[in-house]
Amino acid sequence: MSADTVLLDRRTTAGTDDPVTPLIGPATGRDLHVMSYNIRFHHSGTHTGNPDHWPDRAPRLARLLQLEQPTLLGVQEALHHQLPTVEQALPPGYRMVGYGRAGGSKGEYSAIFYDARRLELLEWDQFWLSDTPELIGSTTWGNDIPRIVTWGRFLDRGAGTELVLVNTHFDHHSENARDRSAEALVDLVHSFHPHTPTVVTGDFNAEAGGSRAYTTLVGSGVLEDTWSSARERLTPAWGTFPDYGEAVQGEERIDWVLASPGVRVARSAINPSRFAGCHPSDHAPVQALVTVGED
Repeated sequence: MSADTVLLDRRTTAGTDDPVTPLIGPATGRDLHVMSYNIRFHHSGTHTGNPDHWPDRAPRLARLLQLEQPTLLGVQEALHHQLPTVEQALPPGYRMVGYGRAGGSKGEYSAIFYDARRLELLEWDQFWLSDTPELIGSTTWGNDIPRIVTWGRFLDRGAGTELVLVNTHFDHHSENARDRSAEALVDLVHSFHPHTPTVVTGDFNAEAGGSRAYTTLVGSGVLEDTWSSARERLTPAWGTFPDYGEAVQGEERIDWVLASPGVRVARSAINPSRFAGCHPSDHAPVQALVTVGED
């Protein structure tokens, strides 16, 4: 089946109201299910009935994660008190790395959740997208708010292979900050030795195929867009920022899962599922089923 094929039977149960089967679901064998998800921060000025109200959204988000159970999950915009919703929705045995972009538990997280029953965390780090990456809260590229990268290197115990997951959230206003951030990510991926297979998740606030940040990352030779390289696409090319509205085919994909060329991509998906007619977030999660190492 070609990558352009849309599996209509899957669309009847996922990407619609109250899905009963996952788009990808728990990975088996050597496969890894990777998800990137901007869960939308808890805006304290909302109220019950508002589509942005976190207490209403939290159980919807939990249901989506309970259904999909990604092996590796990169979240964006998560505040400290939102993290337990994610953790409790995932199966027992998952762990998290990352801390707030304002230091400690303060500010939004670009955290990584991973299945520690299968993956052993070998090392991890977090840095700021600026000229002073070790300085907490630093902003020097035109962005007014701090932007961060969180990464972890893992051993897949069953397969005996290593992989790196990088998770980030690029700035929404400054194009220069996005461009410099893309260059920093390319440098980071180059630094992993000896060329460890790498997957990158994030909200890039830039259009796939239509931005310099995307061209820098995908044109670098070290990363590919899993949406494009997948053997199967399980959904239409919906925009990833429906903003609580209907997902529209052909709208901008600003959330991506990227992977180094040695990572084989079986399936990719954009998942704008609703629960009781309402979305868990203003973004749709992006998913990929990948394999690292030998067949």
